Amino acid sequence: MADAEAPEFSGPTPEQSRETRERVSPWIERTPVRRWIPDRGVAPLPDGSELFLKLELFQRTGSYKVRGALNNVLLTDAATLARGVTAVSAGNHAISVAYAARAAGTTAKVVMLSSANPARIARCETLGAEIEFAEDGASGFARMAEIEREEGRLSIHPFEGEHTVLGTSTVGLEIVEQLPSLDALVVPIGGGGLISGSASIVKQLAPACRVYGVEPVGADSMRRSLDAGEPVAIDRVDTIADSLGAPHAAPYSFGLVQRYVDDVVLVDDDAIRAAMRALFLDAKLVPEPASAAPLAAACGPLRDRLAGLRVGLVLSGSNIDLHTFAAHIQATLH
Repeated sequence: MADAEAPEFSGPTPEQSRETRERVSPWIERTPVRRWIPDRGVAPLPDGSELFLKLELFQRTGSYKVRGALNNVLLTDAATLARGVTAVSAGNHAISVAYAARAAGTTAKVVMLSSANPARIARCETLGAEIEFAEDGASGFARMAEIEREEGRLSIHPFEGEHTVLGTSTVGLEIVEQLPSLDALVVPIGGGGLISGSASIVKQLAPACRVYGVEPVGADSMRRSLDAGEPVAIDRVDTIADSLGAPHAAPYSFGLVQRYVDDVVLVDDDAIRAAMRALFLDAKLVPEPASAAPLAAACGPLRDRLAGLRVGLVLSGSNIDLHTFAAHIQATLH
């Protein structure tokens, strides 16, 4: 992977990423990086590694998604924006699109999956979004396309497109600035928007840093796409990490993953729950399952490769209700 011969997928440049950060900065946080020194025995961590947590779960909307949503809105002409925006999402993207629409003085109609976490639905409602529900990702994307056609709303894709990836590239830009001597970075993958933007900048500014992606076993569209050599769809999504439940990969973000990402590994739901528990008990954080996936990978399939390295873990979000979080933690005790 990390193919250097793919100019058509060169992605955002550092200068473009800096311009994007300047554009969105009034509405987002420059989230902190925290060095994490866990108590011995909290998790099977890589031997001799030094861990750093990029805390995107402290972002204003509770996840990194706001960066791409805002960039799309802020690059749209006034006439188009006046008709409103639409999106499909398990929750984090919908929240971010609703936030971006309110910031721009327009309206949002979002399609959320019927399985969406109640806390995310409530947050969207608080931000003033009109909400429809779909049974699964495929029907959700179809309904979003209908809304775009029928109402002329701007459709903001949850992970695909240059404007979205420019937004997520600012995560990578901040990481390089905050951790200039990082050896490896582990990033969760849903559709690939976060890792494609982040890896693009990290590999240009710190080419020696290895970038690894992690997907749930039950939502492995990027891993399957890389194996196939082209974007593919999966038949069903089956994971507790609903934020990582993209039903397919898409050409632009897939091409950037091919070019800039060193490997994509898989973790199961039990490993994700164990990582959530470790982050809660030792780091005193309340991560949603997607946020814990990088730690699950560092303690599992990437453990040997990360031994002795300075490792960054991107904690992508924390939009989860207390009941669901407690149920996941309780499941680790059985």
